Amino acid sequence: MPAATTPAPAETTTTTVPATTAETPASPTATPPSGEATPPADAVAPPADGADTAANSAADLEEIEASLQLSRERIDELKAEIAEMEGDRTRQNAALIAAGQRVKLAEIEVADVEERLSNLIVEELEVRGRLDGADAEIANVLAALERISLNPPPALIVDPSDALGSARGAMLIASIVPQLRARAESVSTDLKALMTIKEQALAEEQTLKSNYAVLEEEQLRIATLIAARKQGIQQVGAQLDTEEQAALELAERASTLRELIDALSARANQASTPAPAASDMPQLSPEAIRVAFANAARTEPAVPFPMARGYLDQPANGVTVVQFGTSDGFGGISQGQSIVTRAEAQVVAPADGWVLYKGPYLNYGQIIILNTGQGYTALLAGLETISVDIGQFVQMGEPLGQMGSRTIGRTVTTNAGNAQPTLYIELRQNNEPIDPEGWWAQNEQTG
Repeated sequence: MPAATTPAPAETTTTTVPATTAETPASPTATPPSGEATPPADAVAPPADGADTAANSAADLEEIEASLQLSRERIDELKAEIAEMEGDRTRQNAALIAAGQRVKLAEIEVADVEERLSNLIVEELEVRGRLDGADAEIANVLAALERISLNPPPALIVDPSDALGSARGAMLIASIVPQLRARAESVSTDLKALMTIKEQALAEEQTLKSNYAVLEEEQLRIATLIAARKQGIQQVGAQLDTEEQAALELAERASTLRELIDALSARANQASTPAPAASDMPQLSPEAIRVAFANAARTEPAVPFPMARGYLDQPANGVTVVQFGTSDGFGGISQGQSIVTRAEAQVVAPADGWVLYKGPYLNYGQIIILNTGQGYTALLAGLETISVDIGQFVQMGEPLGQMGSRTIGRTVTTNAGNAQPTLYIELRQNNEPIDPEGWWAQNEQTG
């Protein structure tokens, strides 16, 4: 949606930070300079016109289709399903969010299956190690018995003139046989365990294959929906291009995230009506909030942002490796959360809002800044690809882009290093970072 219809954050005094002011980096990552450097000239990509955007979307869609293992019949079915929604933005939004949720669930299942397979591999190696040890031990005992069997037992073990020797031979046989029986039972148990492990591994591999098929299908569904929706908003393309050009120009001049968010928020405020103060907002029940978020036809935030606390969607699956307010590993304090995700993980909108900025910025990788209303903004950094446009309204849970195969931009100081992709999440109120932890849906307030 163009900035002219963007809901304004609550009236606040905007403080302009001088370009030379040092700012603790928003991302808990690479060693920050004393003052964030002006972004290089190529740090911000120029906007594409409507025709180029449509062509790029079609090319991206063809590339995704070519990389999938879905049958042509299934691909055509998906396209027909989405084509049937043409012009129905509400259904498109609902389908996008539903597809994003299915991807998140499939990603969780994939991670669980991969962990279970890893544990099965360890178990298999342990069993094989015991079997290899048993082979050597049993081989030695059998060799000894074979040597005994080469000579008649009475001649070797039973000597009428040597009662003591005969007793010793009988004791030897009596002690060997139970050990062999116990060892045989142990080997049999291990062999059964090995067969069970293999059966479990085959079942897990089938589950993994099924979930990868879901990911492929939903990836195509999301890409097709996004392409269809972009075609549906071409009539406001010129206005969105103006928004994008203005945002990119602001990004070129801003030397810190604080300056960039200040400038973007100030511009949004100029073209919108001031939002009511928090004390003037109507209080909604949890059920009313859920119903508001379920309305896929909305073109503005479902509820005032302060009421969304405890309902926000985690933007990606993963493991939180750096929390708000903890050491960033470089002598600073983290102003947000960092999540290590799986390769090419999906990233969704954590809240309803307008895209203030998207694209590369400084050394944060690809970033998205959302204006979520009432003076709040949400920042996501470290993406590889972004599928939304500046000025566009996005609903909570709507796919925004994807992570890459490794950390992009700064490097998180964890054992994972930069071998795994890392998403940085930051919430700001009146351009001051706040702890995101209590805002996520798993911390939902029930009273």
